[in-house]
Amino acid sequence: MAIKQETKKNKKTRTKPKIHANTVRYFDYNLLTVLIALICFGLVMLYSTSSYSALVTYGDSMHYFKRQVIFYVAGFAGMYIVQKIDYHIYIKWSKGIYYFSVFMMALVQTPLGKEVNGAKRWIKLPFDQQLQPAEIAKIAVILLIPALICNMGKEVKTLRGIVQVLLWGGFSSACVLFLTDNLSTAIIVMGITCIMIFVVHPKTKPFLAIAGAGMAILLIMVKILGAVLENSGNFRLRRIIVWLNPEEYASDYGYQTLQGLYAIGSGGFFGKGLGNSAQKMVIPEVQNDMILSAVCEELGVFGAIMVLVLFGLLLYRLMFIAQNAPDMYGSLIMTGIFTHIALQVILNIAVVSNLIPNTGITLPFISYGGTASLFLMAEMGIALGVSRRIKINE
Repeated sequence: MAIKQETKKNKKTRTKPKIHANTVRYFDYNLLTVLIALICFGLVMLYSTSSYSALVTYGDSMHYFKRQVIFYVAGFAGMYIVQKIDYHIYIKWSKGIYYFSVFMMALVQTPLGKEVNGAKRWIKLPFDQQLQPAEIAKIAVILLIPALICNMGKEVKTLRGIVQVLLWGGFSSACVLFLTDNLSTAIIVMGITCIMIFVVHPKTKPFLAIAGAGMAILLIMVKILGAVLENSGNFRLRRIIVWLNPEEYASDYGYQTLQGLYAIGSGGFFGKGLGNSAQKMVIPEVQNDMILSAVCEELGVFGAIMVLVLFGLLLYRLMFIAQNAPDMYGSLIMTGIFTHIALQVILNIAVVSNLIPNTGITLPFISYGGTASLFLMAEMGIALGVSRRIKINE
C-alpha cells in the first residue's frame, strides 16, 4: 500500500520542468568589427596614396592622414553617443532634421558658401574647416521616409501614398541638386526614397518595368547628347562626352579617368606593392573619389576583391539587423542605411572603372573626407542603436 502511494506521488512529481526563456539584449559586434577593419584599411591606403600630394601641397606627407584620424576619433565618439539613443525618438525629430538639412543646403548659396575645385557645395566653418550639407540630407531622408511610411500604414501601397513619399524625397533631392550642385548625392537621396517604397510595396513588377524603361530612355538620351553636344560648355554634358570617348580628351577633361584606368591596368593581380603606386603622383585628387584606382595599382585585383568582401560583410550585417529589427520603423531605417552605402560603393566603382560618367562620389570609409566620415559614423551609430533593441531568447 505504501509502495503504491509512493509511485503515485512520483508520477505526480515527475512533470516536465517549465522552461523560462530569458531574453537578452543584442549588440552587433560583427558590424563593429567589419567597420573597424574598413576604417583601418582606409587609413593605410589614404596615407599610401596621399603622402606624395600632401608633401608637395602642405610640406607634410601625413597631412591628410592626421586630419582623417581626427575625424574618425570624433566619429567614434559620436557613434558611441548615437548608439545609446532609442531610435524611436527620431520619429518626432525626423521632420525637424529634414527642414534643418534644407536650411543648411540653402546656406551654401549665401556668402557662407565655399567653392572648391569649381564646385560650390560647402559651408565655411572656423579654423579653416568646411561642412558639406548634402551629407545631412542623406541622414534626414533615412530618418524621415520610414516615419512617413509607418504613419501612412496601408495608404503607402496606393498611388497617392507613393506620390506623397516621393514628393518628400524628391524635394530633398532637388535641394541637393540645385542648392549644392551635387548630382551624385541627389541620385543617392532619391534612390534611398525609391528603394524604401519598393521594399514596403507588395508588387514588384511595376517597379522593375519603370526601372527598365528609365534605363533605356537614359541610354538613348546619352547617345543623342554625345552625338549632338560635342562642344557644349556645360560641365555635366561635357562629362558625358568625355565618358563616351575619354581618349579624345586625354590631355584635359579625360585626364583623371584615363590615369585611373592606367593605374588599374598596371596593378595586375597582386599589384606593385603597398606604397609603390606611380599613378598616384599624377592622378588629380587621388585620395578622394579615385582612391580605388590606387588600391588596384598597389594591391592589384586581390586588393580590390578584399575591399569588395569587406563592403559585402558590412552590407550583410546591415541586412541582418534590418531583418531582425523589432519593428517596421527600425527595419526601414536599416534599409535606408544599407541603400545609401550600397549605392555609394556601386557608383564609385562604376566611376573609377569608367562604366558611368565621373560624378565625384567618394568610396565610404576609404576616401578622404571629414564631413562624409562623420555622418557615416553617425549612420553606423544609428545602426548599432537599432541592433541594441533586438531581443534574443537565451
